[in-house]
Amino acid sequence: MKKIQMVDLKGQYDKIKETVNNSIQEVLDTNTYINGPQVQQFQKNLEEYLDVKHVIPCANGTDALQIAMMGLDLKPGDEVITADFTFAATVEVIALLQLTPVLVDVDFVNMNISIDAIKKAITPKTKAIVPVHLFGRAANMEAIMNIAKEHNLFVIEDNAQAIGANCKFSDGTKKKAGTIGHVGSTSFFPSKNLGCYGDGGAIFTNDDALAHKLRGIVNHGMYVRYHHDVVGVNSRLDSIQAAVLNAKLPFLDQYNVARQNAARKYSAAFQDHKNIIAPSICDICDCHVFHQYTLRIIDANRDGLMQHLLDKGIPCAIYYPIPLHAQKAYLDSRYKEEDFIVTNKLVQEVISLPMHTELDDEQIKFITDSVLEYLK
Repeated sequence: MKKIQMVDLKGQYDKIKETVNNSIQEVLDTNTYINGPQVQQFQKNLEEYLDVKHVIPCANGTDALQIAMMGLDLKPGDEVITADFTFAATVEVIALLQLTPVLVDVDFVNMNISIDAIKKAITPKTKAIVPVHLFGRAANMEAIMNIAKEHNLFVIEDNAQAIGANCKFSDGTKKKAGTIGHVGSTSFFPSKNLGCYGDGGAIFTNDDALAHKLRGIVNHGMYVRYHHDVVGVNSRLDSIQAAVLNAKLPFLDQYNVARQNAARKYSAAFQDHKNIIAPSICDICDCHVFHQYTLRIIDANRDGLMQHLLDKGIPCAIYYPIPLHAQKAYLDSRYKEEDFIVTNKLVQEVISLPMHTELDDEQIKFITDSVLEYLK
C-alpha cells in the first residue's frame, strides 16, 4: 500500500506533470512574472467556469477577504457577522480593518453558520455577513441572501474551501459557491481543491463598479501607473502560480468528483455506527466538494482515536481545536458561552481524515478499518 498522505500533491502532480511544466516554462520563456498573460488567461478561464462576470486574482486567500471588505467601504466600528467555527483568517481581516467582528454559532448538521444565529445577532450597526463554506460544503446562501436583502446588508462569501461546490435554490437553479453574495473570495493554497504551488487567491463579483475598485486595490490603488486613485495594497497573483492554476482548472470538476467518491466510501464504512456521525453527501446538488472529510466522534475518545490513527501511520487533524471566540486575540466580553453551544461541542468531537484526489480503495479500507478497530 502506498504511504497515506493527508493531501497527496505529488501524486496529483505526477498525473499532469507535462501540462504543468509546459505552463510554467511558458512563463519562464516570456519573462512576464507579474500580471503576465497567464494571469489574464486564468482570470478569463475562472470567470467562465464560475459563470461570474469578474474574477480579480490576488496574492492569497486572506488578502482576497480583506480586499473584498475594503472594496465595500465598510467603516471602523461597523459590525460584521461571521461563524465562530472556522479558521482565524475570516475574523482576522475584520479586526485588521478595525471593523467589529460578531462571531455566531454554527449548525450541527452542516457545521456552517447558523441562520437563526445570524438573525439574532443583527443590530443597527450590522453592515455585512461573512458565511464560510466550511470543509467544502456550501452554506445556506438562499436564506442568507434573504436576510441580507431584508436588512440591507452586504454578503461576503469566504469560499476558500469550497470552490466548485454548487448552491441549489428553491426554484431549482444552481449557482457556484462564491458567486452569490455581493462579493466572494477564495484561496489557492496548495492543499485546496484547486491549489497552486505557492500562495494565491481571487475575488469574485458580478458588480461592475465594485470589480473596478477591487482591481485598483490589489495593485497599490493604481489604474494608471503612478496614479493612485484609491488606497490599495500589493496583492497580485504571480504568473507562475497562474500558470499552475491554468493547468489544473480543467481538472477541478474531476478532482471534486474523486473527493466525493472517496467520501462515499468512507461514509459507507461508518454507516449507522453509534459513535460516528459522518458528513452527508447530496447526489442532486453537489453542494459538498469535501475539502475536508470531517467526522464527529460522539460518546467516545476522539483524542484517543487520533493517536491510534497516527500510531498506524494515518495522518489526521482537528479542524478546529479552539473556537474563535475563545482565542486570545478575539476575546470579547459580549460573548457568552451559551451562545456557542454547537461550536463548543464540535471542537471536542471533530476529526478530519485524509482527503484528496489520489486516495485509493486500499488506503480507504485501511483507514476505515483502523477507525472501526478503535471504536469497536
